[in-house]
Amino acid sequence: MAQLSKKERKSLLNYARKIISWKLGKEETIPVIETTGDNCGAFVTLRKEGNLRGCIGNIISDRPLSETIGDMSESAAFRDPRFSPLSEDELDKISIEISILSPLERVDNILKIKPGRDGLYVINGFYSGLLLPQVATEQNWDRETFVNRTFQKAGLDSSYRDDENTEIYSFRAEVFSEENN
Repeated sequence: MAQLSKKERKSLLNYARKIISWKLGKEETIPVIETTGDNCGAFVTLRKEGNLRGCIGNIISDRPLSETIGDMSESAAFRDPRFSPLSEDELDKISIEISILSPLERVDNILKIKPGRDGLYVINGFYSGLLLPQVATEQNWDRETFVNRTFQKAGLDSSYRDDENTEIYSFRAEVFSEENN
């Protein structure tokens, strides 16, 4: 996973905000951005006054990063089922964070997972759940709690760790936001 330059980060954050603004009718033309980045997974997280307001992403992508960011920005603002669609008067109150994901790696030993460095993705049949690396840091979770919470997000309890149908993957993320860029 190649690191983006500060200019590329800023460009992606501006693009994400303009896409949301355009969908709200505040931009006259569809925002365009020069195609940026490799084909990789990415998440866009929206926060309002420090609280989660939307977060949607793709674990992997077959499109350039800039296209993925555009789609995920729109989805985080208007299609996260946990929240009502973003309103026009909220636009200036949100901050945008982007997480660019490394490829998934199968976890063969839970002890290798480092909260804050690694994100987790758990699959068992139709059940799946993902937590970004920064979630463990924000919540001050240790490894055990982080793993258990990822299983909970998948709709599974921790007893599924030993189920032969359970797959656990880790990944890392390059995380940047309007607040720290």
